[in-house]
Amino acid sequence: MKTISPAARAALASVILAACFTTSLLAADAEPIQRGNLRVSVSGGLSPHSLPRHGSRGVSVTIGGHVRTTDRSSPPQLRRIELDINSHGHLDYGGLPVCHLTDIQPSTNTKALQACPGARVGEGLFFAEVAAGGQAPFPSRGRLIAFNGIEGGHHVIFAHVYGTDPLPTSYTVPFVIGHAKGTFGTTLTASLPHVTGKSSFITGIKMSLHRSFRSHGRTHNYLSAGCPAPPGFSVVPFDFMRASFTFSDRKLSSVLHRTCRAVG
Repeated sequence: MKTISPAARAALASVILAACFTTSLLAADAEPIQRGNLRVSVSGGLSPHSLPRHGSRGVSVTIGGHVRTTDRSSPPQLRRIELDINSHGHLDYGGLPVCHLTDIQPSTNTKALQACPGARVGEGLFFAEVAAGGQAPFPSRGRLIAFNGIEGGHHVIFAHVYGTDPLPTSYTVPFVIGHAKGTFGTTLTASLPHVTGKSSFITGIKMSLHRSFRSHGRTHNYLSAGCPAPPGFSVVPFDFMRASFTFSDRKLSSVLHRTCRAVG
């Protein structure tokens, strides 16, 4: 039997570990939805997993989507993102400093943070493909900083994106905060035509929201949640988020199902 060198064995172990990690991450976090050749992998979750059965506690929420085509063609233009979050989650921005679009656009992430240091509520990444001069599209990415904001009289989350490849690029995506009755109580809606133009194709976004702050002598959580477990049950599945992606020629929607552990 052929002997494997220690270096080769270590390399093989790294490959196996990476494959197992990727597989478990995709199985646990990302859920693909497909229509024709277009596929969107939706991801999301909250931390901590253990939450009060009665009342709520501060949480961190991660939401995102990755766009691709099965035939490797450029995806259609993404025009609208709608994220509906379970009604057992609560958003509290009362007393939190407010940022305005003119404060952060255009600017780098660093300058945006300097302009609105107290309004930061999260961070993430933004991915796109950019076509220029008849050439094949090339990938581009940018760092995303989320700010508590006001636009047109509406409370919003400003997703400020800044990238340097191939050229410095700055833009801001407002997610308008709305409220509804039923399974999903908080809605985040972003319209994107002014961002993408005709030569850019959004291929992914990942945003983590979390913040604790002091207001009127009390500590507040920007996001808080409880676990909707009925009496006698400690772990319960629930509809965490409904995500809808509207493109120039079709719409894809999916509901993410997660579980939580009730405490108390």
